Amino acid sequence: MRKRTRHTLLKILGLFSSVRGYNILMVCVAQYLASIFVLSQESSLRSVLFDDQLFMLVWAGALAIASGYIINGFYDKEKDLINKPLKSMIDRLVGQNTKLTLYFLLNFLSVIVASYVSFRAVLFFSGYIFSMWLYSHRIKKIPFWGNFTSALLAIVPFFAVFIYYKNFETVIFMHALLLFLLILIKDLIKDLENLKGDLLHNYQTIPVKYGERYAKWGISVASLLCLFLIYALTHYFNVGYMAYYLIFTAIMLCLLLTLLWSSNLHKHYILLHNLLKLVLVMGVFSVLLINPERFLTLV
Repeated sequence: MRKRTRHTLLKILGLFSSVRGYNILMVCVAQYLASIFVLSQESSLRSVLFDDQLFMLVWAGALAIASGYIINGFYDKEKDLINKPLKSMIDRLVGQNTKLTLYFLLNFLSVIVASYVSFRAVLFFSGYIFSMWLYSHRIKKIPFWGNFTSALLAIVPFFAVFIYYKNFETVIFMHALLLFLLILIKDLIKDLENLKGDLLHNYQTIPVKYGERYAKWGISVASLLCLFLIYALTHYFNVGYMAYYLIFTAIMLCLLLTLLWSSNLHKHYILLHNLLKLVLVMGVFSVLLINPERFLTLV
């Protein structure tokens, strides 16, 4: 009995790892925080939290993202044995047939949940699901376009919420562009980190096709664009106390660039990758600082 329970728990762990449940949780939290503190400032906390259509949009996105991680892992299973041996070992606790069945089930559920909102939501998430399959199957092996598409797909679920609230202020698109660039930098660093596996399995990433130095120049350009956006956001828009997070991000990017050009080992790139993850996670909760008065009324 104990052995069966342990086996079940390991399978659940493998499934959670395959769909990257921690990433999906952060996306859901970020969507709700953005809805409460940025997009729906005229609405009460209760009306946002108990908005069934918003809940369905977030759920449809979460299911689609989970299926995207499964199909991406399916195509990358050989490469990940080299780049991520521990994660691959955990993921392999769940069989490939089970994962593919779950992939189609999650896609079906995502579309069904989206249909509760509107037919346009169905089209939106159907297109998103197809785009993630196309990225995993083909686009990710194309230099630059793979990185660009990966970063774009990461922020698409947020646009579902923006469209729902019909909030198209310039400052929101500035924040979305900054998020896109930070994710793009993280993706380029991940390519440097995964260079060995990509090379062996003929993934034509920027470091593989053009060399590490070329990838570092791409990261540097994207970082400079981030610094420009941070300057614009802190000087020309009212971002509240989130300005402190933006300044912190600027400092971390300067540190990242300094470390990047002196890095050439796998462990160095892992450190830089984790540095960007920290910045992105802190960014999720920094939304609270945009409108601190609203936060105080909630607590």
